[in-house]
Amino acid sequence: MNIEKINHLEENVDIVIVGAGHAGSEAALACARLGLETILFTVSVESIAMMPCNPNIGGSSKGHLVREVDALGGEMGRNIDKTFIQSKMLNKSKGPAVHSLRAQADKAEYSRQMRMTLENTDHLTIRQMEVTDIIVEDDKIIGVKTYSGAIYHCKACVLCTGTYLKARCIYGDVSNYTGPNGLQAANHLTDSLKEHGIEMYRFKTGTPARIDKRTIDFSKMEEQFGDENIVPFSFETDPEDVQIEQASCWLTYTNEETHRIIRANLDRSPLYSGMIEGTGPRYCPSIEDKVVRFADKSRHQVFIEPEGLSTNEMYIGGMSSSLPEDVQMAMYRSVPGLENAKIVKNAYAIEYDCINAMQLLPTLEFKKIKGLFSGGQFNGSSGYEEAAAQGLLAGINAAMYVLKKEPLIIDRSEGYLGVLVDDLVTKENHEPYRMMTSRSEYRLLLRQDNADMRLTPKGHQVGLISEERYQKLIKKQHQIQEEMQRVEQTVVGATRKVEEFLEKHGSTLLKTSATIGELIRRPELDYDMLFEIDENRPELSKEVRDQVNIEIKYDGYIKRQRKQVEQFKKLERKKIPENLDYDQVPSLRIEARQKLKSIRPISIGQASRISGVSPADISVLLVYLKEN
Repeated sequence: MNIEKINHLEENVDIVIVGAGHAGSEAALACARLGLETILFTVSVESIAMMPCNPNIGGSSKGHLVREVDALGGEMGRNIDKTFIQSKMLNKSKGPAVHSLRAQADKAEYSRQMRMTLENTDHLTIRQMEVTDIIVEDDKIIGVKTYSGAIYHCKACVLCTGTYLKARCIYGDVSNYTGPNGLQAANHLTDSLKEHGIEMYRFKTGTPARIDKRTIDFSKMEEQFGDENIVPFSFETDPEDVQIEQASCWLTYTNEETHRIIRANLDRSPLYSGMIEGTGPRYCPSIEDKVVRFADKSRHQVFIEPEGLSTNEMYIGGMSSSLPEDVQMAMYRSVPGLENAKIVKNAYAIEYDCINAMQLLPTLEFKKIKGLFSGGQFNGSSGYEEAAAQGLLAGINAAMYVLKKEPLIIDRSEGYLGVLVDDLVTKENHEPYRMMTSRSEYRLLLRQDNADMRLTPKGHQVGLISEERYQKLIKKQHQIQEEMQRVEQTVVGATRKVEEFLEKHGSTLLKTSATIGELIRRPELDYDMLFEIDENRPELSKEVRDQVNIEIKYDGYIKRQRKQVEQFKKLERKKIPENLDYDQVPSLRIEARQKLKSIRPISIGQASRISGVSPADISVLLVYLKEN
């Protein structure tokens, strides 16, 4: 019997996902749930959806992204609802545009639950193996090669390598060529990407030490509690299921002694000695960076947060560092409550390779290589939430590409995800990009509470939202509209009951009559408070009541932003031909011509947001497109 000699393994799949962090997990689930045979590569199955830095999901603007991931059919919101240990709605003293949900996670349980979800998803295979090469033919991805020499032919590929590419962990003089938490780095893929003309950057991030809980004196700290009434991240989670007993976090502060220790040892910091080459995140600086940049501040906040219920490791939020081990010990022990602290894991900085995201289309597909997509920190962003959102979008669009369907593009007026992607692919980012509410010009419309109404129809259209969930949303929207009409038409007079109610809440008494809607618009009143005098109010869910209250109370501002969006949409609808020769457009300034040729925007709207392209250049471009 003849046995054919086998040189290496070859397999065929629809989609390859490289990396199983928060971006890779969302990308893989999206592709597999859309029925495509998907393989997910990771350097370690133990690192699936790992949280190598902060033990929380959400936060200011990041909570918006998690809600949007959920609205589109992603998994992050559902997973944190299953594994959180404390939950808090931030910025409640401010307007609803900046309300953001944040939950402390049980890190090990978060990773375990996500891994279970992935392992039990049809059409999805998890493979522990390093991908070393992409295989491209005629400017189109056709497969990947692994460290073992195996070749996986595919129709599309999503790169979600996180902080693993040529990763180097550094503190003091110590430099380890590993990924986060001492896991294996991916040292070969960068070279293959460069060979195919992909421009790479070197970025840096960092993490603080982990301290043994038993060595912390909590009596010197301020206890931080979660919300009494917990709001879930996922629109699918029953609020009753998340009303749990919560763990506490703690607040303390650095002091002049902490800062003296840091200043005295700056020459030993790799951040200042030149040992670290990568650019770090401006909005999440190390403690030594904070002490130097904010020299006038006598103290900085330090949050002590549990890493989970089954560990004594405590995360020292606000004190990430790359200082030497002995300096770290002295620095941490100068903080009230940490005088006898024992370090479980040293703080460190991590350098890694990522791409210049301006090489991507708004679909997160590479302009030069058809069928190759990317998401997460590999795109030059920071944070679990930014990664998950990009991973989901990249996964959806990889699936749409394979299925030969229209891609999904979220614009700036539709979601924080749209702002995130547009900023990455349009603007020059020379440091890890972090989402903030201030980056969104339409933030009153892009609230975390209405993410389902903005994006669930799009999730349903691509096939990730079930018909049942979509119909529930339609019903909710009808209820909101009907109730808004009712309160605007319901009139109350200056009766004794109404006058007593207004007097009790410090509100101006009525001279004749007013609608319930007019009363809701008063700053001191809201929809729920008016229940006392609104006799015909129907039974409605809290979600519906909150939407009615916000839409009516901020009606004038919302209408103004919607008008701005209409103008924005006009420019977004003016598409620029893919093959437009900018050298043929007369009167364009040289800088604008160079930027437009480099980025190749898909619309006049995107072109107008490119640094170096002026309003005059846009006018010239509009005239040329109209004439031609």
